[in-house]
Amino acid sequence: MRLITHNMLQCHVKACPPGQSYPLQIRNAELEALDAEFNADFVRRLIPKLDWKVLRSTAFELGVAQLPEECPAEPTEDDLQMIHKVALQTRVKEAEMVCSGCGHVYPIKDGVPNMLLQDHEI
Repeated sequence: MRLITHNMLQCHVKACPPGQSYPLQIRNAELEALDAEFNADFVRRLIPKLDWKVLRSTAFELGVAQLPEECPAEPTEDDLQMIHKVALQTRVKEAEMVCSGCGHVYPIKDGVPNMLLQDHEI
């Protein structure tokens, strides 16, 4: 799972308190670097869709990169390269995503997050 995907996932357990289903915390992560062709225009269009605070904290917690506190208003080529590296070239191969609201654990196996819920959780 790339960090761009993590940036969009949230808990869907019915009992999860409102406003606490996002972001999911990544624990016990095994990371790998992917090759992805850099496209500056794509990254520029991606930036407004990202939750910057979540991307920044996740990258820091996983030891991938230290992004600036605020999203650059006019990103430089270096900024775009760093965002590309974090969002598109960082893959979580194995881990758990944990909801801070209800504690539900979503496993990640072979890079695929399992977001399926049991019947009683829906």
